[in-house]
Formats: sequence, structure tokens, C-alpha cells
Amino acid sequence: MKFFLDTANLDEIREAASWGILDGVTTNPSLVQKEGKTFQRLIEEICKLVDGPVSAEVVSTDTIGMLQEGQELAKIHPNVTVKIPFIKAGLPAIKGLSEKGIPVNVTLIFSPIQALMAAKSGATFVSPFVGRLDDIADEGMKVVAQILEIFDNYDFGTEVLVASCRNPLHIVEAARLGASIATMPFKVMEQLIHHPLTDVGLRKFLDDWAKIPKELRELTVVKS
Repeated sequence: MKFFLDTANLDEIREAASWGILDGVTTNPSLVQKEGKTFQRLIEEICKLVDGPVSAEVVSTDTIGMLQEGQELAKIHPNVTVKIPFIKAGLPAIKGLSEKGIPVNVTLIFSPIQALMAAKSGATFVSPFVGRLDDIADEGMKVVAQILEIFDNYDFGTEVLVASCRNPLHIVEAARLGASIATMPFKVMEQLIHHPLTDVGLRKFLDDWAKIPKELRELTVVKS
């Protein structure tokens, strides 16, 4: 499964990229607003840090506007994926952009039928928002499972990008279900690394190592 970072913060992206596990980035207008930089410049800088898809979202809500914005966004960098909300006017925009070879991430997916319609329109990615579904006492991961089942039935090439991941359990369940991608905040990606037993075990190893006399701890470098 691919790991995407859901952020527009360059420091977070730079650090996650240094770990060797970052496959892409998703942004949205709310995340961009926090950074205080021009939108185009910010997307350009993110694309320099990440060798993978970088979702940049349109803000128009009419078909013509989304098509025009999407084509302009795609010119910023080859890694840009145009993010389109799942609304009626978005469906022909998804179709039009995909026909031009522009990858599209359809966002704000909350039901299997929305994902199916997006895939039929030519979406590269569909993004079910599991955390927001959980917030209204729905089962976000159940929706993901239904989407994956439908896509397998009909052999769609569209990838399922699990979004609105709030905790490590969301990531684990997405991987168990076979989702292509999970996108998450930097905080959640950091949480994936840590386990209390790892910390306890490392501390024990280092404490025992410190008890060994110094002369017995020295390494001999063998010259070739």
C-alpha cells in the first residue's frame, strides 16, 4: 500500500520523504490556507520534494470552471493530480480531464455508488473519507470494503485512496482490505512508527550495552 501525506506543510513533507516511505501528497484549500504562500508556488515546491502524485484541488463548482482550473493546475508540474469534488458538475469535468490524459483524484466520496460513478467517469483515484463517516456514526471502512469489492467485480483501474484517516487503526484496516493508498496527517504517520515495546526493548539493549567494559565495546575496522 502507498502512503500519502495529507498536508501542504513543506517541513512535514521533507521529513516524511527522508524516511523513504512517502509515495505522494494530498492537499486541499484548507491545508493550503494554513501555509501563507501562493498556491502555485507551494504546489511547485511540494512537487520538488515528492516523486509521486501531488493532489491539487480546484475551487470552481461549475464544469467549465473545473475543466479550466484543472488544465492550469496540470501545467504546474507533471506530478500534479487534479482534485475534483464529487458533485454533478464534476462528473463531466472528470471525464474531460481524463480524456486529456490528466490524472484526477475525486474527493469527498462517502458512498460506494459515488465511487463507482467517479470511476466510470475516468477517475484515477477515488477518495472515501473514512474519518468523517465515522464522525456521523457510519462505518468508514465498511464503505471502503464495498468500493473495493465493486471495483474488483468490474476490474476498474481506478485506485482507492483512503482519506480522512484519523489514527493508525485506519491505516492498518485500509491495508488489510487491500486499498491502494492511504493518505494521512503527519501526526498519524509519526504514530505508525512508535510502539511502547520497541522503546522499552531499545532502552534495555542500550542499558545492557553500557554495562560492558569500554575496551570490550570497541569496534575494529578491517582495512581492505
